[in-house]
Amino acid sequence: MLRFAALLFCAALAGAATADGPERVRLGEGNLLSGVPGEGKLTVEQLRGWLADPVNHRELRPELPLGMNAGEADMQGLDAEPLTRAKIELGRQLFFDPRLSRDGTVSCASCHAPEYGYAFPTRFGVGVDGQEGVRNSPTAANRILSGAQFWDGRVSSLEEQAIAPMANPQEMGFSHGAIVETLKKVPAYVAQFDAVFDGGGVSIDNAGRALAAFERVLVSGPNAWDVEDRLRVLREAYADEDPELADELAQLEKIAAARPLSDAAKRGADLFFGARTGCTQCHAGANFSDEAYHNLGVGMESIADLPEADAITKPLDWGRYEVTKDEADRGAFKTPGLRNVAETGPYMHDGSLETLDEVVAWYVKGGQPNPFLSPLIEPLNLTAAEQADLVAFLEELSGEWPEVETERLP
Repeated sequence: MLRFAALLFCAALAGAATADGPERVRLGEGNLLSGVPGEGKLTVEQLRGWLADPVNHRELRPELPLGMNAGEADMQGLDAEPLTRAKIELGRQLFFDPRLSRDGTVSCASCHAPEYGYAFPTRFGVGVDGQEGVRNSPTAANRILSGAQFWDGRVSSLEEQAIAPMANPQEMGFSHGAIVETLKKVPAYVAQFDAVFDGGGVSIDNAGRALAAFERVLVSGPNAWDVEDRLRVLREAYADEDPELADELAQLEKIAAARPLSDAAKRGADLFFGARTGCTQCHAGANFSDEAYHNLGVGMESIADLPEADAITKPLDWGRYEVTKDEADRGAFKTPGLRNVAETGPYMHDGSLETLDEVVAWYVKGGQPNPFLSPLIEPLNLTAAEQADLVAFLEELSGEWPEVETERLP
């Protein structure tokens, strides 16, 4: 896969900073996630030397890569929790550290692995003692454009989301108090928590703040569709009459020539963004998600012919309804983003669809009828070839991930 980072417009601004002001960084590139320089186990001495550098505590002002940058105005959580390299690095260590689980075998990365697009290829999340959860592990990446978290949106921030699995008996199976005590026994963690949080020390809330900082910078890079779409904008703007835009156009044309969007994917894009499918009623915006909740009929087969909730006897996962108690939210789950979606199967909140072909076929049939089916879901009149084109488009939404250190821990 080609690296697009050097071709982003305004590249000269990336990394810029005044002597005392925030430093601008473009997410998805650089060494932001490569950890403290060195090899082997992180020592207190190495960390103290690194933490002594003021650069690692300077506020970072993130910019998003091509495609994702259309959503920069919607970045979440940064006002309350500014990013710094030191906070991100602490979050990186916590994300990959299995000591945050009861038996020392499960980390955040156990269900949100880099090699699987920060998701995992099991139908349900698997926690301590091999316990299965009841929902599929969604990607932990590109969350900087997302406020409420989990399939049902039951928490309002990444900070809350980050610490919830730790105390879930089916996931990491620990208690927040036990995690704090565990971290306090690691001198390198104690030094980092004190430095990052101005002497605030080790606490579960501070652990959530660090983990959220790390997750916010897990951003996938531009994909072939992002390049194609930007090229269309530049060509329509007569970029050859503007020297700066002309230079960007020329560079993007080179990238597109080296990794062209397939004809099938182009046809799929026409379908995806067209009125015939209505895909963008839900999969909209820079991350292809409206951040809202919809009943697609997934898991609702047993109530297909029932007229109302009172007639339902079998226990079901009601999703968003369990949070709001609003009848309109029964069986509704959050719209997932589609960036790098080819890496994050199986799909749907219950992992019941293994492939993107099955996902497209689900929409084509109009989901599963049930009393609470979203009015946006209707059968689609698509041929087998058109369904294949839609899948081809979805597969082209994969961009490169930033390099991340996964093993170097205190």
